[in-house]
Amino acid sequence: MFYELHSILNIALLKYITFRSGLAFFIAFLFSVYCMPIFIAWAKAKKASQPISDSIKAHANKKDTPTMGGLVFVSAAFISSLFCANLNNAYVQIGLVCLIAFTLIGARDDYMKITAKNNAGMSSKTKFLLLAFVALLLSIWLYASGLNTDFYIPLFKKPILALEYYAYLMVGFWVIVFLATTNAVNVTDGLDGLATIPSICVLASLSVFVYIGGNAEMAKYLLWPHIVDSGEVMVLSLAMIGALFGFLWYNCHPAQVFMGDSGSLALGGFIAYCAIVSKNEILLILMGSIFVIETISVILQIGSYKLRQKRIFLMAPIHHHFEAKGWAENKIIVRFWIIAILSNLIALITLKLR
Repeated sequence: MFYELHSILNIALLKYITFRSGLAFFIAFLFSVYCMPIFIAWAKAKKASQPISDSIKAHANKKDTPTMGGLVFVSAAFISSLFCANLNNAYVQIGLVCLIAFTLIGARDDYMKITAKNNAGMSSKTKFLLLAFVALLLSIWLYASGLNTDFYIPLFKKPILALEYYAYLMVGFWVIVFLATTNAVNVTDGLDGLATIPSICVLASLSVFVYIGGNAEMAKYLLWPHIVDSGEVMVLSLAMIGALFGFLWYNCHPAQVFMGDSGSLALGGFIAYCAIVSKNEILLILMGSIFVIETISVILQIGSYKLRQKRIFLMAPIHHHFEAKGWAENKIIVRFWIIAILSNLIALITLKLR
């Protein structure tokens, strides 16, 4: 809406991505901060609380904490984007669909957990198929919209693979990126605010990359792949960051609300989307180091138990291992935040190491 107003009202500021991104951040933040207490009160009245596993005794006091807070911060980011982004931009349209689609899958899972009063939710097969379907749809849409299918890795100026005639390979790779990231963020969301700050850090870094990629002069100067019109995704990304800060106001320890799968799957899907659009599929491993560590800990634990009938960690994901060792929840959270911040600073430094 604001983008269209710049030509009608002749307000030059409204045509700049950076200004509208800042506007989107504050609109989403204020929406999230204002609406979250209303949602918390409603969720408590409806007894929409997070089922807590009996195996984690330290979490017993969290059993009445409302969940599905992701519905609020995703709505905040979505509405803010509608006001501030150029809605005629294909990458904006795909990004908004990405947010809604993954949120709906997560909301269905959350609803089933709440009604059944356990952590089972959807069957893993159904959940995987739904995520894979959405990931495939978005990947095909990105390819049809003209997104560069070249394969880049950090520190190299040029793509190491040009897949113009084998685009189906890149589409398949994008599907894997979507599936891996959604599940990784979902696994990480186990302590108060643990997934929130790493998500903010990753989105902040990707906002920089996506803006540079959408700007022909900056992309040329920094030897970064230029993706025409992709810079507009920065508006969506800053809107999500603002919404997450609003959510963190109530999600910090001790949490008054959890994001639930409706938030973690939406975050994972949107982070993957920004990484794909900015050609950062591989660098995302560094940016999302916390998500990677958490996921690997689960894979190692399951693999070790199946092969050797022995566990590597006291519990998995690894944040529960540290809880079992007696670490205070706040200590685990803040230390993981520090790792996330440092990882993303290193990722941003790679912009000049090409």
